[in-house]
Parts: sequence; C-alpha cells; structure tokens
Amino acid sequence: MVLSWKANLPEELQVKIDKVDQMITPRLAEIDEQILHNQQRVLELFRKHRVGEEDLVPSTGYGYDDIGRDKLEAIYADYFKADDALVRSQFSSATQAIAVGLFSMLRPGDTLYYLTGTPYDTIQEVIGLAGNKPGNMKEWGINFKATELLENGEVDFEQAKKDLQDPKIKVIAIQRSLGYAVRASFTMKKIKKMLKFIKEVRPDVNIFVDNCYGEFSECEEPTFYGADLIAGSLFKNAGAGIVKGGAFLVGRKDLIEGAGSRLNVPGAGKGEGATWGYLRDMYQGFFMAAHTTGQAIKGMIFTAALCEEMGMDVAPKWNDPRTDIVQTVTFGKPEPMVKFCGAIQHYSPLNSFVDPIPYHQDGYEDDVVMASGSFTEGSTIELSSDGPLRPPYRLYIQGGLSYEHVKIAIAHAVAETFYQN
Repeated sequence: MVLSWKANLPEELQVKIDKVDQMITPRLAEIDEQILHNQQRVLELFRKHRVGEEDLVPSTGYGYDDIGRDKLEAIYADYFKADDALVRSQFSSATQAIAVGLFSMLRPGDTLYYLTGTPYDTIQEVIGLAGNKPGNMKEWGINFKATELLENGEVDFEQAKKDLQDPKIKVIAIQRSLGYAVRASFTMKKIKKMLKFIKEVRPDVNIFVDNCYGEFSECEEPTFYGADLIAGSLFKNAGAGIVKGGAFLVGRKDLIEGAGSRLNVPGAGKGEGATWGYLRDMYQGFFMAAHTTGQAIKGMIFTAALCEEMGMDVAPKWNDPRTDIVQTVTFGKPEPMVKFCGAIQHYSPLNSFVDPIPYHQDGYEDDVVMASGSFTEGSTIELSSDGPLRPPYRLYIQGGLSYEHVKIAIAHAVAETFYQN
C-alpha cells in the first residue's frame, strides 16, 4: 500500500505541491549544506570547551561561580566571534535584552539612531515613540533619530551620512529582520555594507544589531564584521524549540559588562544570575540550533513557492537569499488572512481546536491575529503566524521545528483558504 500525506487534499493542489517539490529541491540541498557548516562549528566549540555532564548542573540563589553558565557564554562568544556573552533565563524576551543593551550604552542627552528606519512596534514602546509607558527612553531624556528607508526598502546612505553628523548620536542600531514592515529582511551581505559605512562615517559610536530570527540563518553573523553588540532570543533560533525562555547579548567585553550591570546590579554584574533547571536545555538548544533553524528555513521556502504558485504576493521569493526564518504572504484583505492564520493554528500540535481572533496585544498599535500552537508560548522557532489587521493585510509566517510539519500545515492552510467555500 502506498501512503500519501496529500491524499485528503484537492487533486489540483496535489499537482501544485508535486511541482513545487521538484522546483525547490536544489534550493533545499543548499540549505542542508549550510546546516552542516554551522553544525560543525557548534560541535567543534562543544569539543573545544570540553562540555561535560557537570556543566549541566544548575545553580541557585545568587548563582555565583556557575561553571556551566560561564562555559555556555564562552561558547556563544566563540560562535559569534565576539569577546563575551550574556545568556540568561532572567531575560523575559529578546525585547528586554535589546532594552538592557541599549540602556546600558546610552545616557540622558544621548541619541539612539536607527540606520534601518523606525523599528518595530515593541521597540517603539521602549524608545517612547508609542505607548508612552513609564521608564521608556524618552522619559529618561534619551533622544531618538532614524533615517527612513528608500521606497525600495534599502538604506538611504546619502541621507544617513548627513544625519550621522549629529555628535549626540552614541549608538547606531540595525534591525536585521523586517518586523511588521513591508521591506525585506537584511541579508548579511547588506549588513556588512552597513557596518563598513558606519565605521567610515562614525567610527566613534557603538553599533548594535537586533539579530532576532537571524542566528544560524546564514553562515555569518554581524559580529564577524564589526557589530559591537547583538541581541537574540533563546526561544527563537538559538534555543531550537527546546529552551523555555530567556535571551542573549553577545559582543564587546566592556559592553557585556555594562549590560550585566544593567540586568543585575553594578558590582555583581554578570557574576550573578542563577540557572536553576535551565542549563541542560540551553546547551542542547544551542547544539540543535543549526539543524532546527535550517528546518524552519526549508519550510519557509516551501511556503513561498506554494503560495506564489497560488498567485499570491510573497517575500522573500522561494529562490531568494534567506537571512531569517520569516516568510510574508500578502492577502490584500482581512478575511483570507485570518482564515489562513486559523488553518495554521488548526494544524498545530497544541490548541488545534482554537480559532484565532484578531485582538489588541500590548506593544502593538493595531489588532493582531496570531496562530501559535507551540510547546513554548511565543516560541517563533516553532511554526507560527501573525500580522496586524491593516493594509496590505500581510501575514508573517515563521519557524517550524521540522520541515515536514511546515509542509503539512501550509498545504492544508492553502486548501482551507482557497479550495473551500
């Protein structure tokens, strides 16, 4: 008996899937080579640092002299070719890690500058551009500037060169992934150009990169080419769906020391921070990160190819370079967007019986529809989708612990959205 996972799908859709499979096979092979490259680097570091069972024993209380934590941070620093790292479960999110990193480098009267345009919603709340919540940068007298992107989504280097003459600018930030913007995520090739530009125009400032969704998506990272500090989430790429929470900062030693003081207290700095029962997950998550991120990218390539085959506007295209685990699909109106998002929820391992309903979420200005039947809440390395209910009604699909899960869920989402009355 020949089994087919496509048996319950419309015949026309089965034909389209077969066509897509054949088309994307060479591209998936390229991702497999990338996975091997990154996996080998991680394995070599585990061997170099002599990771053993004793390193998985957690600390409690203050967390002084936590050998496993310190070794894990040394591995992170080595992988990103940086001086030091702060890898902590005490970060509630990557947004908190970003805020800690930025606040630790800025003082009242200083200016934070974004080269890649106005950042996404939650960072706007941190800065004070939206929400006006207590403790934001605006309240602390920290100023903000940005050079908006060109119409094609690229950096406006000519205008940026003028804007960067402001001597109050102390930190220049780059946002790697697209957030809820319409532009493409910035590949490492483009980020390298940005870093070179900043070093030439303002060599005196600190360069920060919001690296969320980007780790292990390519064979290079921003710290390879001069980024002073980067941030990411442990329940995104670097945690491989295994880590239950936390985030990290990687970069120059003095900046990590400053971030440690901001996260904890001056004096104790990064010397405090108990790991409780999380070290084993953190080590295993980082070891699996190259593989799992590659699985997600392969799933997003399939998503792009199938949705484009259905006549939809997607970005990036299936054969475009990839620099994160995010795929956008534009619906043009809210009904099919919500329906597609709902189908992804219906083909999730948890809460498959739930129908996503657009609602107001803290940190966002518009109602958001979200599907996330994940084992860890908000774990976008697991398959999820979300998007604000505003034109052009674009859904942001990301993650996938296995290529097979993404393929099944997306195929059924297409079937439920376009083949059912």
